[in-house]
Amino acid sequence: MSDGTDNHDQAPGSSLWPIGFAIGIACILVGLVISWPAAVLGAAVTIVFGVLWIRDAARSHAPVDSAPAHALVDGTPSEAQLAAEEQHLETYGRAGFLTLATIGLGGVIGAGVVLPSLGFAVLPSFTGEGIETNPVDLGPISNFPEGTFVITSFTGSKRQGDVSRRTAYIRNNGLSAEKEPSFTIIYSRCVHLGCPIQPNGPAFKDQAKTYKDVTLTPVKPAGFGCPCHGGAYDTEGNRTAGPPVRSLDRYAFSVADGNLILGDHFSVGTVAGTAADAVMTRYPVAYPGVHVDGIERFLYPLPVPGAGA
Repeated sequence: MSDGTDNHDQAPGSSLWPIGFAIGIACILVGLVISWPAAVLGAAVTIVFGVLWIRDAARSHAPVDSAPAHALVDGTPSEAQLAAEEQHLETYGRAGFLTLATIGLGGVIGAGVVLPSLGFAVLPSFTGEGIETNPVDLGPISNFPEGTFVITSFTGSKRQGDVSRRTAYIRNNGLSAEKEPSFTIIYSRCVHLGCPIQPNGPAFKDQAKTYKDVTLTPVKPAGFGCPCHGGAYDTEGNRTAGPPVRSLDRYAFSVADGNLILGDHFSVGTVAGTAADAVMTRYPVAYPGVHVDGIERFLYPLPVPGAGA
């Protein structure tokens, strides 16, 4: 005879926590490429859903007290009571233990595989192992005639030597509206794939000068061009044709004791105006082929130190 009660353990229902956990992992991986806030959000989602998943798994395998309660018989517990007490002695069954052990072991293995891989793949870009560009003394301002571009070759880092040799196209714009010296300093790498650009005009090598290890050659360009893939730019560095997606990168500058000092390298979206009246937004150095403004900038990797130095 049966009293109609269901004495069989019910299998735990489906859980959405593993899906949330997987979404969190995906957000971390995408965030490492696109945006650190997205990576942090993904880590938070992963932790929350991971805890909920483990908690749900633990509850689903907790023992259910289905034994009927009986009164003591002659002051001694009945066989049913003894069986229930034995059931309570086992906090988790073997299935529950194996589930939790599998989840925990999988997490440890996953961390052991993913974290070192991410460390070797990502961290070197942020540890200052790229090409250095220290402030460079380019010599007296008189080396740069007003209104004339000068092909300027220099060593970016004395410690790294010739491997840090760079070229910039520098034009003395005279004084700005604030009566401050103004210079246009364009980096010589195409923002398509990083090929060296060339001035579209004659270079006057017979007028070349040398200041320390800096070489200065006047040039009269109508613009700049990339011989590799046909990228073309005007004299302000704005793209006029070809595959580049933004204006040419530039260098900041300062003037100390009458000498022009080359500063930090930065990226530019678009330049409005010309010469001393030019207006632009300064962005961190971006890889060639990467947008720095507009909605497209969210689809590219974060710039890292030394990416385009």
